[in-house]
Amino acid sequence: MSDWLPAALRWTAALLATGGAVALVAASRNLSVQGSRHVPVIRGRGGWPTLRGLVAQLNRKWVPPIVLVRLESAARQADQKATADELVVWMELCAAGGLGAGIAVCVWLELRPFVPLAFSAAGALLPPLWLRDKVRARQRAMLRALPFDLDLLTLSVEAGLDFAAALAKVTERGRKGPLADELSVVLKELRLGKTRDEALRNLAARVRLPALTSFVHALVQADRMGTPLGKVLRILSTQMRIERTQRAEKLANEAPVKLLFPLICFIFPTLFLMLFGPIAYQMIFGGMF
Repeated sequence: MSDWLPAALRWTAALLATGGAVALVAASRNLSVQGSRHVPVIRGRGGWPTLRGLVAQLNRKWVPPIVLVRLESAARQADQKATADELVVWMELCAAGGLGAGIAVCVWLELRPFVPLAFSAAGALLPPLWLRDKVRARQRAMLRALPFDLDLLTLSVEAGLDFAAALAKVTERGRKGPLADELSVVLKELRLGKTRDEALRNLAARVRLPALTSFVHALVQADRMGTPLGKVLRILSTQMRIERTQRAEKLANEAPVKLLFPLICFIFPTLFLMLFGPIAYQMIFGGMF
C-alpha cells in the first residue's frame, strides 16, 4: 500500500469530525428562542435545545424540501411513526457507519481511497430502501384484501345499508390488515362530519394505490351523477376479480423467465460438476475419483 493512503484517510476523518463539530456549533447559534417556524426545537432541562432539535434544525438548512416531503409521504404510506427529520438522521448515521466500515476495509485490504465513499453512499441508501420495501409490502397486502372487502361492501349496500353502515360492516367482518385500518379512518372521518367525497379522496391521497384510486374515482363520479351505489359497486367488484385473475396469470407467465437466472448460474453448473467432474478428473490426473 502506498505511503500517502493512511495519511489521507486520517486527514479525511479529522476533517469530517471538525466539520461536524463546526456545523453543530453554527446550528446552535442560529437557533431562536422558540425554534424554527418549520421544526420546533426540542428542549431538555433548563431550556437548552437537545441534540435532536439541533440536528433537525441543521438538516433543514441543507436538505431540499422536496426530499423531506417525499420521505414524509413514504413514511405515511408505510404507516411508520418516523418523521422526515428522523429518517434523514438515520440516513446520516448509516452513512457515517458505512464510511467507518469502508475505511476499515480499505486499510485492511489495501484498496483504493474511493471505497469508503462507496460504502458511505450504500449506507445512506439503506433507510430509503427499507421504507420503500415497507410501502410495497403494505400496498400488496391492500391489493390482496381489496376484492374481498369490495364484495362485502357490495353485499352490505345491496342489503339496504347506507355507505357508512356498510363500511362499518366491512371493517368489522372483513379481513384485518392495512386496508381495514385505512377504511376505519374513512369511517371516522365520515362520523366526524366530512362528506363521502372528501373522505374517499383523503383515502386515495394517503394510500396512493392505483386500484384503490380508480375505485375512489368511480365512487365519486357515481355520487355526483346520482348513479345507484349498489350497481356501481357490483361492476367494480366484478372488475376487481377479473383484474386479480389477470394479475395471477401474469405472475404465472413470468415465473419461467425469473427461473432462468438461478437455473443457469447455480443449478446447471452444479449438475455439470456432478456429472462431468469425475470424468475430467480422470482425464487430467489419470487417477481414480
